[in-house]
Amino acid sequence: MRRSTPAGLLSGAIALLLAPPPAAVAAELTGREIMERVDERDDGDNAVQDMEMILIDKNGNERVRKIRSFRRDHGEDTYSILFFLVPADVKDTGFLTYDYDDADKDDDQWLYLPALKKTKRIAAGDKSGSFMGSDFSYADLTTRELDHYDYTFLKEGEVGGHKVWIVQAIPNTEDEIEETGYTKSVFFVRQDNDVVIRSKNWVKKGRREKYFEVKQLEQIDGIWVATEMHMATKKGTATLHRTVIRASDVRFNQDLAESQFTVRQLEKGL
Repeated sequence: MRRSTPAGLLSGAIALLLAPPPAAVAAELTGREIMERVDERDDGDNAVQDMEMILIDKNGNERVRKIRSFRRDHGEDTYSILFFLVPADVKDTGFLTYDYDDADKDDDQWLYLPALKKTKRIAAGDKSGSFMGSDFSYADLTTRELDHYDYTFLKEGEVGGHKVWIVQAIPNTEDEIEETGYTKSVFFVRQDNDVVIRSKNWVKKGRREKYFEVKQLEQIDGIWVATEMHMATKKGTATLHRTVIRASDVRFNQDLAESQFTVRQLEKGL
C-alpha cells in the first residue's frame, strides 16, 4: 500500500485528495476497501525533495543526516534514488529502489557504500533490517502488497481532530513476515484524504513494537505530503530509539530521466 512513510519520503511517495464518502457509505467499507483507497491515492509524479533524518537514542543523543531524494514513475512501477549529503561518515551513500506494482515480483533495492566502493543488493531476508541505523527498515521503504495481507476494519476513531478508520493488517504468508519483520500492524487512516497518519507494528523479533506517526501533513501542488514523520521502537513502555524525518523543498513534475535511476548512477552519485 502507499503509505505516508519514508517510502513516501525517502523513496518519494505520498498522498491523494479524495472527497470523503458520506457517513453511511463509510460505515459499509471493509478493511480491504479502506486500504485500497490508501493504495490508489495520487502521490504526485516525478518528485524531488530534501530531507533531514534525526536519529535519537534512548538517552536523547541526536545524530542529524541530510538527504536528497528523487522519485520517478515508470508505468505502474516506481523508481526512487536518494543520496546522503552530510555528515562526512555517510556522505555519498546512495540507495536505489525499484518498487514493482506486480504483487508476485519482489522489489529490488541496492545500497552503495562509498567507503568500500561497493554496491550491495538488499536480499529479501535482509529487508527487515534497519535502514542506515534508523527505526525504519528497508521493507518500510517500499509499499506493502495488498494481496499479502488480511485486513479487518476495527472501528472509527479520531486523531488530532480528524476522523479516522482503524484497520488491522495481518500477513497471510510466512514470506511476508520474514521480509517485513512484522506479525501484525494497525493503521489509522484519515477519512478526509485516505492518508495513513499513525500505525503500530508488532515486530517478530525481540518482543518490540514500532510506532509510526505523521506529525505534519500539508498540501503541495494539491498532493498531501507528510513533511514530518516519527518512528519509535519500544519494548513495553521503554523507548529504545526514535527517528524523525522532515521533508522540505518538495517539488513535483520534475524532468527526471530513467537513466538517473540505475546502479551506475547510484555509484556515480549526485
